[in-house]
Amino acid sequence: MASPSSSMIHRLLLALSVVSAAVLVSGHLSPEFYAAKCPNLRNIVRSAMAEAVRQNPRNAAFVLRLFFHDCFVNVLRIAASGCDASILLDGTAAFASEKFANPNNNSAHGFELIDAIKARVEAECPATVSCADVLALSAHDGVASLGGPTWTVQLGRRDSVAAYQAAANREIPAPFNDLSKLISLFRDKGLSPRDMTALSGGHTIGLAQCSNFAAHIYNDCNADPSFVASRRRICSPDGGRNLAPIDSETPFRFDNAYYRGLVARRGLLHSDQELLNGGSQDALVRQYSADGEAFAGDFAAAMVKMGALSPRPGTTGEVRLKCSKLN
Repeated sequence: MASPSSSMIHRLLLALSVVSAAVLVSGHLSPEFYAAKCPNLRNIVRSAMAEAVRQNPRNAAFVLRLFFHDCFVNVLRIAASGCDASILLDGTAAFASEKFANPNNNSAHGFELIDAIKARVEAECPATVSCADVLALSAHDGVASLGGPTWTVQLGRRDSVAAYQAAANREIPAPFNDLSKLISLFRDKGLSPRDMTALSGGHTIGLAQCSNFAAHIYNDCNADPSFVASRRRICSPDGGRNLAPIDSETPFRFDNAYYRGLVARRGLLHSDQELLNGGSQDALVRQYSADGEAFAGDFAAAMVKMGALSPRPGTTGEVRLKCSKLN
């Protein structure tokens, strides 16, 4: 009998890595959480996201970023906050909205899209599916719609009844962070440097405002001169809101081109290029740049792991009827 090919072995290891990550998920989360209560949930969300991405491919990046920023705000003094849809709240007199925290203000988008998907879910399954789970499913389906990997989306989260603007300012990684700061921020969430480097690959479908990369293209020496020149044509040293793709090779395809850009010293953000700048993640970046399957497997496993960051259990929190407002 012929021995299995290396690609077959890699696909098996990829599948096992996603399963292993799923085992780490808190016990109350399950991919079958709504099987009886809302059996058509996956089809509703998948259809809505496919339509949204056809209309504007950037919608996939918008929703992925919302999910990341939502999960990353994990207020330790409050039991089980994390992937709890707190980022979707408009805010009240009692708490400031995360929408207007520094990492999100004027740059986070997709709120209306999640509200619209939630409305479709409510029409079929009233007061059943949390906004946190709608966001988790939408992020998955957005990535898949642009050719990215799939993973088992664990479900059963509850929605927060508050938002945490100060925590968002403190805990979400910034585009000017260096490698040590990035590693520290991710480790604070129980995510390894490998998880961090894989999750950073989500930037392959993102755009960034000039204000977030001006300092990099005018002050950093670790950048390709021709790339710097091209970006300076749309971005002054003072910044601004002009946009550029983080992955200039395939900006609307979820693939490993982001890492090829880093190897070529064409990282748009300082924090991106820090992943390959003579540090601990250089070898992994080079591996991902050459092996798209390795990146896809690690990204999928890291998404499962991040999606399990202290989700609200049981009857804690609520199931919001509209994602931007408390019930």
